[in-house]
Amino acid sequence: MLHAVAPVSPVGSLGGDGVRAVDRALALLRAFREEDGPLGLTELSRRAGLNMTTALRLLGTLEGHGFVKRLPSGGYLLGPTLLLLGDLFRRSLRLEHHVMPALERLRAESRESATFFVREGDQRRCVFRLDSPQLVRDVAHVGEAQPLGRGAHGRALIALEDPTARLPVVSRGERLPQIAAIACPVLDAEGRVAGSIGISMPLYRLTAEAEALCLPLVLREAIAMTRDLGGDPSRLEQAAR
Repeated sequence: MLHAVAPVSPVGSLGGDGVRAVDRALALLRAFREEDGPLGLTELSRRAGLNMTTALRLLGTLEGHGFVKRLPSGGYLLGPTLLLLGDLFRRSLRLEHHVMPALERLRAESRESATFFVREGDQRRCVFRLDSPQLVRDVAHVGEAQPLGRGAHGRALIALEDPTARLPVVSRGERLPQIAAIACPVLDAEGRVAGSIGISMPLYRLTAEAEALCLPLVLREAIAMTRDLGGDPSRLEQAAR
C-alpha cells in the first residue's frame, strides 16, 4: 500500500543558499542513468559537478527522505520515494490539462484549427479541438471517428511504426479533397503513442510559407507535451523534417 510523502523541512528558507542546495541535490538525482548499477560517491560527485564533501552531505539528506538508498557496500541507488512520486504523477495526470494549452498556442500562432486525436483500434477519434478564428475553415467535431492511416493525424498515429517516417506528417486532400493538415504523434511515459496533435485548414491556405510556419509549431507542441507526459521526445526529434 502506498503512503503519502511526508512533508519536508524548508531548506534555509529557500534563500540563495537554499536554492543552490536544491539545485545540487537535483543534479545528483539526475546523475543516475537507466543502465547504472549502484554508483559510488566519487562517480556521483563527478557526474553532478560537485566536490565529494558537498555531495556526501546532500546524499545524506536525500537518503533521509528516501530519494536515494545507500548500500552497505557504500554505493547509492535511487530510492523508493521516487517510485511513489512517479505513481502519484501517473494517477493525477489529466490529458486535457496538457492538450488544451497546446491547442490554444497552435491556434493563436497559426490561426488555423487545432486538434488532438487518439487511436481506437483501426480508427482515430477527435477528443479535443479548437476551431480556427477565420471565417473559412474546415469542420470537424469532438467525438467524431475517422479512418486510421489516412490524413495527417491518421498517419501520425502510426508513423513511428515505420523507422523511416518523417515528422510532422503533412497531408493534402487525403481524406477530404479540400482539406490539408499537419500532425505529429505525442508519446507517454512508457514510450507509447498517446495521441496526435496538429492543425488543419482549407487546402488553398497550405502555401509554402504556411507550411514553413506551421511545421515547427506542431513539432514543438508534440515535443513539449511528450515531456509533460513523462515521455522521451528523442524519437520525435530524430524523425523531424
